[in-house]
Amino acid sequence: MVTPTPHLRSLVLHIALAGVAGLSCTSAYAGESYVSVGVPGVLVGYAYSVNEQLGLRADAGTTGSIKKTDTASGLSFDATAKYNRVGIFGDYYPFSGGFRLTGGLTVNDASLKLKSRFDGVAAVTVNGKTVTPASSDYFNASLKFPSVLPYIGVGWGHQTRPAGLGLVADMGVSIGKAKLRTDTNLVGQYGVVQADVDAKTTELDNAIGKITLLPQASVGLSYRY
Repeated sequence: MVTPTPHLRSLVLHIALAGVAGLSCTSAYAGESYVSVGVPGVLVGYAYSVNEQLGLRADAGTTGSIKKTDTASGLSFDATAKYNRVGIFGDYYPFSGGFRLTGGLTVNDASLKLKSRFDGVAAVTVNGKTVTPASSDYFNASLKFPSVLPYIGVGWGHQTRPAGLGLVADMGVSIGKAKLRTDTNLVGQYGVVQADVDAKTTELDNAIGKITLLPQASVGLSYRY
């Protein structure tokens, strides 16, 4: 049997320690998958740690379609809202721990569609004119956000850490103004002219069209590999 010399034992020890250090570094800067719930609905994503202060992420989320009956600017509507989005983010960790600042872009399919509920009985006011539209008449509206918006926010999680489960949370906003469009067949009926419709559109825009933020507020779990 060959007895290792002190020099050989030292060399083996250094190689072993280097290997452990390399494994630790790989583990620390590995990626993780995560699932969150909140706004916008259910989110599924992947995060990668570039180093201890910088991380990169991408996720996709959806609220599905949300339907309700509501009233805006004196008109009753069947409303359908949806918010689907894909996000690409950079996370910055200014301190040790999980707190982070986040910036990025979201690609959005976010809209609110309003279908009027005329019944031939209830009267409505259009630019000061009181009319009673038939059930076949309509004054519909749609509110839609731009497809690509900048995102800023704060959060917790996705930091470098050992493999296993972790907690993640986000609070932030995509910034951009929604655009309102209306569609109606009332022009030329009941004494309604285009100027009346334009005035009603402006009134509706003042009531619901000033939205400039798409929020995110979510919590979830991650698994680091």
